[in-house]
Amino acid sequence: MSVIRTAIERPTAVVAIVLMVVMFGFVALGTIPIQLAPDVNRPVITVTTIWPGAAPAEVEREITIRQEEALTGIPGLADITSRSQQGRARITLAFDIGTNMDRALLLVANRLDRVTGYPEEADEPSLRTAGSEDNAIAWFIVTRKPGNTRPIHTYGDFVENVIKDRIERVPGVGLVSIYGGSERQIEIIVEPTLLARYRLTVGAVVDALRRANIAISAGNVDEGKRRYVVRTEAELNELAAIRAVVLRSAQDSDSRRLARVRLGDVAEVRFAYKTPTAKIRYNGEPALAFNAKREAGANVIETMAGIKRAVAELNAHAVPEAGLKLRQVYDETVYIKSSIALVRQNIWLGGSLAALVLLVFLRSWRATLIVSLAIPVSVIGAFVAMAALGRSINVISLAGFAFAVGMVVDAAIVVLENIYRLRERGASAARAAYEGARQVWGAVFVSALTTVLVFLPILVMKLEVGQLFRDIAVAISVSVLLSLVVSVTVLPALANRLLVGGAGSGRDAASKGGVGPSLGAGIGMGGGPAWRLRLPIIDPLAARFVEAILGFTALVTRSRLLALGVVAAISLAAAFAAWRFLPKLEYLPDGNRNLMFGIVLPPPGYNLKTTTEIAKRIEKELAPLWSPDVKETPDGPPRIQRFFFCLLYTS
Repeated sequence: MSVIRTAIERPTAVVAIVLMVVMFGFVALGTIPIQLAPDVNRPVITVTTIWPGAAPAEVEREITIRQEEALTGIPGLADITSRSQQGRARITLAFDIGTNMDRALLLVANRLDRVTGYPEEADEPSLRTAGSEDNAIAWFIVTRKPGNTRPIHTYGDFVENVIKDRIERVPGVGLVSIYGGSERQIEIIVEPTLLARYRLTVGAVVDALRRANIAISAGNVDEGKRRYVVRTEAELNELAAIRAVVLRSAQDSDSRRLARVRLGDVAEVRFAYKTPTAKIRYNGEPALAFNAKREAGANVIETMAGIKRAVAELNAHAVPEAGLKLRQVYDETVYIKSSIALVRQNIWLGGSLAALVLLVFLRSWRATLIVSLAIPVSVIGAFVAMAALGRSINVISLAGFAFAVGMVVDAAIVVLENIYRLRERGASAARAAYEGARQVWGAVFVSALTTVLVFLPILVMKLEVGQLFRDIAVAISVSVLLSLVVSVTVLPALANRLLVGGAGSGRDAASKGGVGPSLGAGIGMGGGPAWRLRLPIIDPLAARFVEAILGFTALVTRSRLLALGVVAAISLAAAFAAWRFLPKLEYLPDGNRNLMFGIVLPPPGYNLKTTTEIAKRIEKELAPLWSPDVKETPDGPPRIQRFFFCLLYTS
């Protein structure tokens, strides 16, 4: 083949191409996002509507049923599931595989716009698509500094306006969610006796506030050559303006004097905070919590580095000035780095063991070096394809590379063994390199093609499992294809240069012919290649092992009944082992993150204050375990580094 001939005749060009592939692989590695698991986009849209204080029956009647009627009939909708809870309606829309989720999201939003007449207290529906990027990559806790007695939930606005704003400006951060805080609001507390004195009702006060807080268009006014748009605007955003709202006015018929009753005469107007619906406790003290979620395709390592810089800036000025402490309590990159480091270690260990096995069987450091070069070239070159296809570095793709380490040497071993066979028969190095690669390239091509075809369905599959294992399919397929190219180009070129030497004259080999005048005649093999090692202990054992295998093979091939019995015995043994030692089935391994979760269900109807008292009693029992003075003993319970208690009340 011309490719093999060209590679042997121009080894410098081959080395240059190899170096370019490795260089581009390292460059691509720097651009590939790093995350824990691949991004999995599920064809699911969740519609959530909040109606504080509403009973489940009211939520179903006023919100859920009306939304379901509007959402039915959307193209591609496979299933719709609704759930009405206390103060919340949730509808889950599952679409067919392959549905354009951007278009589906637009259709759902348009259908929801048709639903009118929501209760006045209900919030606008919110839409959310399901994806693996929904998991938070970092969690943070905000606590009070010693001496600060202000209720922690009143810092919700500070966290929203200062901390959240800074974290969301970090490149790669898609969303920051805050828990345990409450928003600042204006409270109007009416005095019933004063309302009765002025013959007013709460409904009249509400109506007056609505009339005073409204913007109305008054049409157009033509003035000369110009046309003006007239509108009245009224916004009650100051306490003084709210207190000045007129509730009732009357004019004395005799004196013509006008009397007015303002809101400030019958009510107290003040700034306050909403009653929190959730409480967070950290190591026994009240706290606020917030998390950070990444954008799809963002590099988690780089994003986390930006988040830590932002937290350092906040802890330098804004947070301590507010009397607070901000600390990070969960970092996904710690688990990602440890997982990637473990897989990387396995790749190095697997490559080293593969080289060691090659050295034992090939008995030549030169042959081992030639075959081992297929591992880094194929694996590093596959990073270019990973970057081009928009894949990421995660535990799944790294597992694919770990599998590929043992697979990429198969073609190289076949080609090198055939080259060595021809060298043993006296062919020159150039002739053996060319003929050895040419004779078996079809076999190694079919072998690589079968491996790629096994993973081809995963590459085109749109199911969730296809998205999950696409990285491992790309890693193995590209690595194996690159190993095929390496085995018919790089390996013959290196074999022509390295597999030389031996007893005898080169004229004997030259007389057998070569691949061309430019390749040279080589050196005769004589009594065998001098570059092949001799192992005094392993060689006799290997010879006996080969004799035993050949003897058993000869025995089996002479008896058809014995051959069927061996096949049946091996098949039954494999089936029994698969049934007996089948591991438990799960979606993905959980790993060990040193976390433990517990759920406490209080009796129905308990308010947040009563539930907090239950939490304090639990904390009192566990407090000694997170105390810095407690030393962990082998027989005692493990020491707790961080203890969280999250209380949630849905109003």
